[in-house]
Amino acid sequence: MDDVTAEILLRLPPDEPEHLFRAALVCKPWLRILCDPGFLRRYRAFHGTPPLLGLLHRLRVIDGDAPARFASTTSAPDFPHPSSDGRRTRPLDCRHGRVLVRMLENEDVDYLVWDPVTGDRHAVPTPDIESAAVLCAADGCDHLDCHGGPFRVLFAATHDYEDTICASVYSSETGALSEPVCLNDSCETFAKHMREGEAYRRYYTPYLHPKRGTVVGDAVYFTVRLGNAIVKYDLGKNSLSMIDPPPHTMYYIALMAMEENNSLGFTYIKDSSLYIWSRKVDTEGPAEWVQYRVIELEKTIPVAKQDEKPFVAGSAEGVGVIFVCTGAGLFMIKLSSGQLTKVDEPGVYFRVLPYMSFYTPDRGRMLSISGEDKLIS
Repeated sequence: MDDVTAEILLRLPPDEPEHLFRAALVCKPWLRILCDPGFLRRYRAFHGTPPLLGLLHRLRVIDGDAPARFASTTSAPDFPHPSSDGRRTRPLDCRHGRVLVRMLENEDVDYLVWDPVTGDRHAVPTPDIESAAVLCAADGCDHLDCHGGPFRVLFAATHDYEDTICASVYSSETGALSEPVCLNDSCETFAKHMREGEAYRRYYTPYLHPKRGTVVGDAVYFTVRLGNAIVKYDLGKNSLSMIDPPPHTMYYIALMAMEENNSLGFTYIKDSSLYIWSRKVDTEGPAEWVQYRVIELEKTIPVAKQDEKPFVAGSAEGVGVIFVCTGAGLFMIKLSSGQLTKVDEPGVYFRVLPYMSFYTPDRGRMLSISGEDKLIS
């Protein structure tokens, strides 16, 4: 009975796409159900947040930078990365089914927006930047299946000669960058940050950290190197502002999106404990940082040497997952359960970018890889 079969198939876990593809190989009626657009809309709505399919990262090696790669964390295949020809690339961000990649050794393309599931690639011209964020631009999209639609890329960089931070947005619909908006000492928080920086260095420039942006609501957040001040870009208002971080002196910090209250989060490791802060916004007063949670890591995270310091290398939006790097490897921690999983070998990780997307038989690639796609024909 097709209705009963559909209800059963609806409950196959999205974080193990191999089960979906094996079900599609059973018979043509099941394949038709699993590739039906109506069923797929129900499937995505039923499971909600897209699953974490894998990680993109770039390692530093002795003689330079290793090519970036995609490492699957599920039964999904290791999607062919744009650097599979051996040329160096630098993954900058991934969100809404897309990956933003800087092509370091390609004379024809500076930046590439790549969809690992469909294989689509879109060249993006832009000036030199430090931080970036790629986002879906479709009106009213629930971001459960963003493949093939319009997108935006926010680029942010420091202007060396004027002590300003500028941001500009590329639109796939217009094929052009917007006029840049800038943040300078006319902003009170920015001016304060500049004064504090000049106390350490005679000539201080507020360089952005070369990290992925964190998206919360209609805003994208980046960190500045000295003091960990946070730069906010408002997508709706096309404006830049700066906010202070929680009071501390840690260097290795990471921004994150808090699931519970849809607010900006801030995490770091100190003395074998993971600290998580949340920015509480009060309509009747100024926003403030509140310590949200402390997780003891001493008996959880393995280290290769007693004196080494683990640090947070990234987080996955919407699934409550952070990535911690130590000399023993790269580890994934689920904040809800404390479950620890080793996801890669030891290395110096510049960025850890979690790729999240539904991967279903209508895409068809795993069926071809398995060599059992005769059923489709």
